[in-house]
Amino acid sequence: MLPARGRRRLGAERVLVRVVATCGIVGIGVALGAILVSSKVQGWITGLVVAIISVVLSAVLWSSRQL
Repeated sequence: MLPARGRRRLGAERVLVRVVATCGIVGIGVALGAILVSSKVQGWITGLVVAIISVVLSAVLWSSRQL
């Protein structure tokens, strides 16, 4: 899907990109949790949904060879 890159990224650059993307995943989890809590969803369901979404997005992020 994505075109090949002309050069390899430096190790520090790859780590920085993954850290920023991980912060985005945390932000998505916080937003999702806030939406569920404001909709009066039970706490354990909110925690379960946020945890599952975070694990799935993190797995996709860290398995990617493009970052």
